Amino acid sequence: MTRWRPLPDVLPREARHLVEQLRALKDRTGLSLAELARRTAYSKSSWQRYLSGAKQPPRGAVQALCRTAGAEQARLLALWDLADRTWPHGAVAAGPVERMPDEPPAAAEYRRWRAAALVSFGVIVVLLAGLLWVLPVGRG
Repeated sequence: MTRWRPLPDVLPREARHLVEQLRALKDRTGLSLAELARRTAYSKSSWQRYLSGAKQPPRGAVQALCRTAGAEQARLLALWDLADRTWPHGAVAAGPVERMPDEPPAAAEYRRWRAAALVSFGVIVVLLAGLLWVLPVGRG
């Protein structure tokens, strides 16, 4: 059984209960974090953050841990739903927030930037095509 560090005091009761249940389930598997990472789509560092209470685990991570442990998902997903409403947004751990290398960039912001770039490119192409269409052809 893993010897866990105490959870952050700022975690609400529902979030604390979810993390405690996830820790118990992980301990029941007998897997190390590295082995758990190999069997799921989540990295070892992600599992460390989820099981330390530093970051809210995604719903998919809870499902993956249940599948790996051979446990019923319904109860833990209900706990996840309760914790999701109360989980503090942002970092729970003290200190500066650092983006981990395995975290993707802010997806929504990237999609907005990409869409704006594509629209701008399209407008430029249409304007250039219109300009070339109306310009008189030089007579030689």
